Amino acid sequence: MRPLRPFNFNTSAELFPAAIRKKKRAGFTYRRFGTAAEAVQFAMEQLPTDSLNGAYLQVEEARFDQNGIRSLYESEAFPLPRRRKAEPAANTDADAA
Repeated sequence: MRPLRPFNFNTSAELFPAAIRKKKRAGFTYRRFGTAAEAVQFAMEQLPTDSLNGAYLQVEEARFDQNGIRSLYESEAFPLPRRRKAEPAANTDADAA
């Protein structure tokens, strides 16, 4: 596996929704971001999972699919604080007892 070349998170980026004809995605349309870091953070933290499936990020001439976006987000070089998507509340049986 060859090493990845350095990625510039300060480059402007565009986030495109999945092209699905049968189902319209409510609330997710094309968005342009001042930095790729903001675009990656938005995709990972604010998009519903089904909206992220099939979406892609365009940074200069490079395109990143869902897995590429996730790799950028999890990269040690990612410059913004990470906040995971809200998860459903855990069912604690100990509280009910």
